Amino acid sequence: MPPASTSSAIAPETLEGWYALHQIFSIDRQAVATGANDRAEPERNDTDASRNDAPHGEPNGWSTNVELIGSKADLMAIHFRPTLDGIGEAQRAFERQPVARTLRLVYSFLSVTEAGLYHLSAELARAAVERGGAIGDEAYSVELTRKAATERESAHVRRRLYPAIPDGMRYVSFYPMSKRRSVGQNWYALPLDERSRLMRTHGMTGRRYAGRVVQIITGAIGLDAWEWGVTLFARDPLDFKKLVTDMRFDEVSANYADFGDFYVGTLATTDLETTVETIVRGRP
Repeated sequence: MPPASTSSAIAPETLEGWYALHQIFSIDRQAVATGANDRAEPERNDTDASRNDAPHGEPNGWSTNVELIGSKADLMAIHFRPTLDGIGEAQRAFERQPVARTLRLVYSFLSVTEAGLYHLSAELARAAVERGGAIGDEAYSVELTRKAATERESAHVRRRLYPAIPDGMRYVSFYPMSKRRSVGQNWYALPLDERSRLMRTHGMTGRRYAGRVVQIITGAIGLDAWEWGVTLFARDPLDFKKLVTDMRFDEVSANYADFGDFYVGTLATTDLETTVETIVRGRP
């Protein structure tokens, strides 16, 4: 007797952690040259305004700047906070810095760290069908709550939901992506079991780069036009190329993934004003 199948209409459960905001800026070099930021009111002391290089285990999130290379933009600011309101506060604190007057926003991406529970969702859906129950009934909900709580407390999942800036990985790559919804290539029309299988294979590709690339996956459905954001850290920028190439050749990406623009650069270890000066005038 063949195993029970699960409907394509079932959305996988997800776990969420910190909210994230990626902001891409170009620098108005004329404004820097004329000292526009020097004429601004001094910035009051605000810890959210310059929380660069936050220590591992930072409970309130962190912010950092990235000097972009080979891009139409110059600077990427990344903010992680426990709440959406916290992201708003970080955004406003960033904008209050005098040197922010020389920046022009090119692109922004709002999302939240996410761990998809494809395998667990498919397992519980099959169990519901086999026992003659229904997805979402009391037995399903109780088991889902129990297993999701266990997943959330695992060290692996906590690293995904509450990420830290990895030590020694100064290169950063960020890009948005979505799953395809074309006729004949609609990710959301696939049975949940099939989506679970494809995502398991996709994850195995990424695990081959453990220790070389650290990735942060953020979900943006309902928050942005793109559905996910991917932030990568590495010691060697060639690992970005190798990882993304391998990913594109696996079945889920080859058939169902669309990618946005890529932004690549290096972590800035100084405050925003010094970072802008370095980008415009070069390192001393």
